Amino acid sequence: MSRRGFLGTSMLFVAGSVVACSSDPQGTAAANGADVTLTQWYHQYGEEGTQAAVKRYAAEFTEAHPGIAINVVWGADVSQYETKLNAALLGDDAPDIFELGDFRAEMARKGQLEPLDDVYGAAKSGFNKADLDYLTVDGKLYAIKTMDDIMVLYYRKSLLKKAGVTPPSTFAELTDAAKKLTSDGTKGLFIGNDGIGDSPYLLAWSEGVDLIDGDKVVYADAARSIGGLRDLHADKSVLLGFTTDWYDPGAFNQGAAAMQWCGLWALPAVEKELGDDFGVLPWPAYDKKGRAVARLGGWSQAIHARSKHVAEAKKYLEWLWVKQTDLQIDWAVKYGFHVPAQTEVAAKTPEFGKGAAKEAARISTEHGKSFPAEWTQAMQAGFIAAAAAVAKGAAPARTLDKAQAKAQADLDKQTV
Repeated sequence: MSRRGFLGTSMLFVAGSVVACSSDPQGTAAANGADVTLTQWYHQYGEEGTQAAVKRYAAEFTEAHPGIAINVVWGADVSQYETKLNAALLGDDAPDIFELGDFRAEMARKGQLEPLDDVYGAAKSGFNKADLDYLTVDGKLYAIKTMDDIMVLYYRKSLLKKAGVTPPSTFAELTDAAKKLTSDGTKGLFIGNDGIGDSPYLLAWSEGVDLIDGDKVVYADAARSIGGLRDLHADKSVLLGFTTDWYDPGAFNQGAAAMQWCGLWALPAVEKELGDDFGVLPWPAYDKKGRAVARLGGWSQAIHARSKHVAEAKKYLEWLWVKQTDLQIDWAVKYGFHVPAQTEVAAKTPEFGKGAAKEAARISTEHGKSFPAEWTQAMQAGFIAAAAAVAKGAAPARTLDKAQAKAQADLDKQTV
């Protein structure tokens, strides 16, 4: 199947066997002894082995539950997946189970998502709190995280030691470190080719300001911390316009930056290149009154509220993402590098037993912060544009207030 193909090929798992999925999967399932077929959509992962893995999980579930077949549909790339999913959810052929890259509260309030509190059950307290907060709408949970992608600040131990710099614990220390670490051929900090990246969110959160509080957009309250972008850029210690962006460790591995904001997924490549000559940190607290933070991403799975097989779909999600810890570990670390969403499962994962990986898992649990469920692409674009203007010298309060007013109008539409 081509990387951009979506519905061209899917597989049906019935009592441990694999058959090609016909245009009538329910009939095919019945012919093979299953009473119910669940259709499950995945976006197309780039990591080798992911497609075979989800097929194997489905086969193992059906072997344990012969009456339920899983029709795995794999899958549009990220750029197309959400568009296809949104269209499908409006029609009669929506999947029973599907992935969400950006969970949106609006989907729950429109009745598209089935509440999953009973799927979590007593295991709820074992999930990362940041994930639970992110997936909760009006007091109910509407999706379940399959893995956590934590973003952290990588730093080169030897370069910090040579410059007499200790790992920063406040934003002032970060700007000072970036300046001292800047030399011929090396910049102190890389946060993205635009010099902005995740920093506006991180600065707000590290000051103790959220993006949205209840029914109000409030990020303009972080004008003081976001205003720090002017200082960070003024001394030219931030790397700009590298050949790869912040999500790739190239700048850090090649010595173009002594510190880089990047994802956990890059850790194996960094370790391969630098050995133990690196460490990881959360984004430092803005000041002594603030808090260290790290952005938490990753994919979730949800159930279509109008599915004819909600009970069976819930059984599958509970089996896979609550009970099967071995499969959760397999999914997290065998096809990329991610933290299992359940903290106890993460603690049992050998790959997170030592070194920088162990520290990253701790950061995920203790400092992870997700976008609000009401956050939209339009809000994000306005916020980043405002922060970029501040970095170039615009007045922080006035610039953020203007962007916030537009974001508030967007939020008001969601709650009508």
